[in-house]
Amino acid sequence: MSTPDAASAGAPAATARTPHDLPDVTGLVVGVLGGTGPQGRGLAYRLAKAGQQVVIGSRSADRAAAAAAELGLGVRGADNAATAAESDVVIVAVPWEGHAELLTSLRAELAGKIVVDCVNPLGFDKQGAYALKPEEGSAAQQAAALLPGSRVTAAFHHLSAVLLEDREVDEIDIDVLVLGEERAATDVVQALAARIPGMRGVFAGRLRNAHQVESLVANLISVNRRYKAHAGLRITDV
Repeated sequence: MSTPDAASAGAPAATARTPHDLPDVTGLVVGVLGGTGPQGRGLAYRLAKAGQQVVIGSRSADRAAAAAAELGLGVRGADNAATAAESDVVIVAVPWEGHAELLTSLRAELAGKIVVDCVNPLGFDKQGAYALKPEEGSAAQQAAALLPGSRVTAAFHHLSAVLLEDREVDEIDIDVLVLGEERAATDVVQALAARIPGMRGVFAGRLRNAHQVESLVANLISVNRRYKAHAGLRITDV
């Protein structure tokens, strides 16, 4: 994964909700698949620092354990299958190239879980980053197709791994766009985002709207390269 830095029944509400309206997620275990990579490791650190129970996953249990020990804060490491099985909410932060294979292999372990896909399908050439269009429409839609027994959402696409991992940065000033089909699931993800100082989770539509959210990362990469920044997003008037 590369990073930049008229509703029908059951649809999530169109308006943003304040943290006081959101569920208590403090007791949930959050697993991070791809937790040894920059984005996954950074998310694991921020959630653990906020008091969340976190397990990071990797193909290698030893590598995950070593990364967890480096992070501290009570973070645990395990292989991907154990991480998925032990967690209530599972963040998918793996490279796009391995996305389908990994999720297919973990279909049983992820059944019934809230899955948060933050993968951005991107290509790179001499002109810079550009968005790829998966056959299913987006990485999140691919996840939903591969995991029919899971509660798939999409979020955390526009976060700078550099800022996430920087222990001298106390707050990250950004809105996290959250997409999904089920309001209860998107509320949980919004609540997790709100636990990180400076962040706010904002509902941004159903999964069919995920492609443009994922694609926007290519624009943010261009912004960051031009201005030597770690740009993110803020949604106004909500």
